[in-house]
Order: sequence, then structure tokens, then C-alpha cells
Amino acid sequence: MAVLAKIRKRSALLIGAIALALFAFIIQDLIGKGGLGQNTKDVGTINDKDISFEDFRIKVSNVEKSGQGITATQAANQVWDQEVSIALLTSEFEKLGLRVGEKHLIEVLKADQNIGSNPLFLNAAGLFDLAKFKDYFKANPEQAAFLQEREKSAELNAKFQIYNTMVKSALYTTEAEGKLKYEMEANKVNFAYVAGLYSTIKDSQVKVTDAEIVDFMKKNEKKYKADESREIEYVLIEDKASKEDEAEVRAKITSLLSGSVVYNQKTGKNDTLPGFKNAPNAIEFVNSNSDVPYDSSFVAKKDLPAIDADQLFNLAPGAVYGPYKFGNYYCISKSFGKRAGVNAKASHILISYEGTQVPNKREKRTKEQALAKAQAILAQVNANPDSFMMLAFSNSDDSSAQQGGDLGYFGPNQMVKPFNDFVFGNPIGKVGLVETPFGFHIIRITDKQDGVRLATVAQKVEPSEATSDKIFTQATQFEMDAASKDFAKLAKDMKLTIAPAVTVTGMQEQFASLGNQRAIVRWAFEEDSKVGSIKRFELANIGHVIARVKSIDNSGLVPVSQVRSYVEPILKNKKKAELIKAKMTGSSLEAIAKSAGSKVEQAANLTMENPVLGLVGAEPKVVVGTAFALAANKVSAPIEGVTGVYVVKNVSTVKAPALKNHAAYVAKLKQQTAGDAGRILPALKANATIEDNRSKFNY
Repeated sequence: MAVLAKIRKRSALLIGAIALALFAFIIQDLIGKGGLGQNTKDVGTINDKDISFEDFRIKVSNVEKSGQGITATQAANQVWDQEVSIALLTSEFEKLGLRVGEKHLIEVLKADQNIGSNPLFLNAAGLFDLAKFKDYFKANPEQAAFLQEREKSAELNAKFQIYNTMVKSALYTTEAEGKLKYEMEANKVNFAYVAGLYSTIKDSQVKVTDAEIVDFMKKNEKKYKADESREIEYVLIEDKASKEDEAEVRAKITSLLSGSVVYNQKTGKNDTLPGFKNAPNAIEFVNSNSDVPYDSSFVAKKDLPAIDADQLFNLAPGAVYGPYKFGNYYCISKSFGKRAGVNAKASHILISYEGTQVPNKREKRTKEQALAKAQAILAQVNANPDSFMMLAFSNSDDSSAQQGGDLGYFGPNQMVKPFNDFVFGNPIGKVGLVETPFGFHIIRITDKQDGVRLATVAQKVEPSEATSDKIFTQATQFEMDAASKDFAKLAKDMKLTIAPAVTVTGMQEQFASLGNQRAIVRWAFEEDSKVGSIKRFELANIGHVIARVKSIDNSGLVPVSQVRSYVEPILKNKKKAELIKAKMTGSSLEAIAKSAGSKVEQAANLTMENPVLGLVGAEPKVVVGTAFALAANKVSAPIEGVTGVYVVKNVSTVKAPALKNHAAYVAKLKQQTAGDAGRILPALKANATIEDNRSKFNY
């Protein structure tokens, strides 16, 4: 209702909401299933269709203003994905000559609740009124241009609906395919084989070079296609407090314990101010001297700093402890005393019923049935308290059932009132039954924690101006020297550590453990940034990063460092296969086994659908590609499989009895291919020529 109220006030907002909704409708469906001043005016090209930077910029700006809370780079990525999808689909629509009539267009517009359910366009019966919709825009001609743009989006949406329906209709499973499915599941083969497993040859005996990995990727270019990337190594010089800074903070907070003498200009005399130990108002003293304001909460011992927990928790009321270190703060604390049972720990078994606020109920039951079940479980718990955990696991409708009903520790008023009142109003060990809006709870109170209230003066340990200046000078010196000296040697000489190189693409924001550092990535892709380029970046609350472009990869392939763990074993197995095949000599399986240092194995009743060979796993080339194709008693040539090299001798092939009808197998195939329509867009992208220039603009 709030959205509709705003739409009534601002009709332009209506237009924006329609645009985003229609745009999201198309893109979500597809994805679910499967700075100016540069030398180019286009942000990219998709199959020779240029994407104007100015149009792109406006769309990105609109997404940024849409209230999604995303960065300019994230908005640019989102719009780019939409532009690619729309360009590719529009091309397909044009090839098919798809057209959309007014009725279909109106139905698409009505599907958006901001139009179809907007009171501005509803008649007295609460139904969408086309005449009122048209009259609104006639009466507001300034909105005509916006409506025209929205109609374009609606037309695209409508065409996609037609296109998607056509594709789904074309997905047809024939009787012949059903028959093949049956035969793949039912036909069986028995064979003898000799295996030379790759694992019998040590990895150290075969080497794989980077060049070989690149050649492999080039032969499988579509699978290993990747955006242009940069490899960046860097040194981080943290802007952190020195030992002297830390000592100064400690001394400062220590001085607050006792009184101090200050000169009073009004009286012309010295005044003695009380310290923390004797301050008449400890809370006021904290708020005047601490970087963290006073907190009146009672704190359990487990939440106090570990090293000082015993002393702080057992501090007598009015006594002061410190200074002590807690995180990046030096602290002094005064105790205001303890309170019993500030935190409680309990377990529960929830029995919900129809109408309660529980999303995943184990079973449907009325309130009366739920109460009866809860009372029965309570009786079981009372008779055998040790059964609580198992009863919770098997009966509770709450997610805590997986932990035997354990809710951990919680403070007052964190649970709904009846639950809270029972737990904090009863002793440890008490078991009872209460009702809340979630249902009936069998509750067992398992523990309670006392807490202490502390008034704490905390002052943060931060680098002083002198320390920050020193760090800045060091970082600047490193940046200047690195321009003409060896980066690694310089870092070693200055006792600095070079972080592992980070590989980034042009529109990336995240930079290793440093988080969102878009400026570093953007710099690495500037035209002036070559291999060896150096630049210093000052990161707020972190320090200085001196980055160096280590390598530039514009091959269009995934970096070798990222695929080595996957590709290297494949190439090593190919080399091992040649060594194994050289040993597999002889005219019979027995002779081949002897020459290969192996033995003849037997495989029985294997199918094409499940070509699992003993303990080694699936070997489709061996079973499907070879054993089924061989005539009885014929011996194959060596086959490079998944786990080794195999030589096979067919013993027999047993064909399944013929079926008159393969409807069950046709249905099974239809179910397996139901989502194939969602693979259209990824397929179009894989075959498209896409030039992405976004990194040349200030995103």
C-alpha cells in the first residue's frame, strides 16, 4: 500500500517501477534457467551491435538510484548482463519474425502489480480498466515518452514469452529415444579386461609445462574462455600504532585512576580533580573520558576478556581494575556489582499447529491435537529426563531439533514473553509447558549465568600523527625505489612481505583479503599500466598498498595458475597412458597382462547407463564405447580411460527382451530434459562475439 500511495503522488515513479519490474522479469527468468574521457564512445559490442556508452551510463545511473544499495561497478555489471541478454535474444526474435499485438502487450503490462493492481487503473469492480489506463496517459502527456519506453520493454517481454513457448514446444522425446533409453538400461555386457592404472606411475615421472596447459586450453577454447586479466602483487604497509603509541595510551589511561591537579583560570588557583577510583559519578566520568560510552548491561563472565575475566567478574562493588588490554583498547573498569541469572540456557520441543507462525511443520494438526501431543511428551520427559534430546530430535517443529532442542544462552526479553517469563522465573532443571504464537513448548532450563555491571573507560590504541607520517614516508620511499629496483629484493631489504599475487578481471571489485578495492583494479587496466607498473594506494583504516602489475593476460583464456590443479592431472594421465600402452604388447589378454605386469579381470552385467567398472569407477569409453561394440571373443586395442589404459575382450552381450511400448522411458527422458529450455541463453553467449570495454570507463 505504501508503494501505491507514492505512485499516486508521483506518476513518474510509476514509470520507473514498471521499467525495473519488466526488465527484472525477463532477466530473472533467463538467468534462473540457465568515467567518460576515453578513446571509445561504445561500452561494448555484441555480435557487431554497439552499446552506446551514454545509453549505458543512464541505465547504470537508474539502477544505482533504484534503492538496491549497490555500487556503481555492481550496477554496471548488472546492466551489462541485461544488455548482452537482450541483444542476443532480440537478434533471435528478428530472425524468427516475432510480432506482438496490442492485446498481448496489455496482458504483459497488467501482469505487473504496479499497473494491474494500481487503483489509478481499476474500475468500480476492482478490475483493470484499459480505458482508464489510456486516459491517464492522455491526461498526462509529459509521461508519454516514459510509457513508450516501457512499452518497448513489455514488447520484449512478450516476445520472450512467445520464444520460450516455441522452444519448449520443440523439446520432443520420440519413441525411438525411449527405446534407446530402455536398451541402455537393460542391455548387458560381460567382458574380460587388463587394466594399466595411471596410479601405478608416479607423478614425478611425468612433467607438464605451462605451454602444454595453454595448448590444451586452446584446443578446448570455449570451455576455458575468460576475460582479460591482470596479475597484481603488492606490499601492504599497515598504518598501525607503534609500541610507543601503545605505551602512551596505557600511560594516559593509568593517569585517570588517580586525581589530577589543574589550574583554574577563574579562581587563579590549582584545583584537584578526582580520578576514576574516587569519582563521585563513575558514569559521568566514563562518558567524559572514554572512547566508548557507558553501557549499563550486565555482562556474563564468558563475554569478558579471557585473560582478565576472573578479576573483572569477581571485582568487589566500587573496586577498580586495570589498566588491561581488550582488543585495540586499553581499559580501566569499576564494578557496580553482580546480578544473578542475567543469561539463561534452555532447550525446548516445539509442537506447532495450523495457523501458528512456523514455516516447516512436521505434520498438520489442530490446536487440540498439538496440546495433547505436547502434554504426552511432557509426561515422557518428566518420567525420563534423559529422553529430552531424542524427543526433541524426533518431534520438535523448530530448527533447534537438530541440536536436541538446545537454544544456547540468551538474555532477558530475547524470547517471546511466555517463554521468557518461564525461563527467567524458574530455577535450573525446571521443566514445563507454555504456549506462544509458535505453538506449545516443552521447556527445560539447563543453565543460568550471573553477570557483572562495569563502568569502563576505554581508549583506543591508534597510530599517532608521527607514526602515520613515518609509515607514509616508508610507503612513499618504497613506491619510488620500486620504480627502478627489483620489487622482491627491495621488499626483502626493507623487511616487508610481498602478498601472494591476485588475479583480477576488469570489472572486479574484490581484491583478495583487502575487500572492495576498485581503485586498484581500475588502475591495473588503465592504458598506461604495463607489466612492472607500480603505484601506491592509501586504504582507509588499513594502511598503504604498493601494487605492481606482475603480468597481463589478454589471451582470452583462464590463467594457468587457476586451471593447473584441474588440467595438469589430465595431461599427466595422457603421458602416463603412452608409457602404459608401450608395455601392453601381445596377441591375447594373458600375454598383454604379463607384459604390462597386470592380470586379467572379469566384468559382468554392466550397462551403458551405469558403466561402473569394479572399484575404479565409471569408465564409459571402456564399457559403452568399446565392450558393447566388440564382437564376442574379439580383443580391443588399448583404450585411454578415466583411471587407466584398458584392453577389453568381449565375452558376451545380452540384449534385453523387446518391449511393445516405451512410454515409461519416454516420460523419464522428458523429465530429465524439462529444464533444457533454460540453456538457450548460455548457449547464445558461448557462440557470440562479445567485446567488453567497460573497464575503459570509470566504473
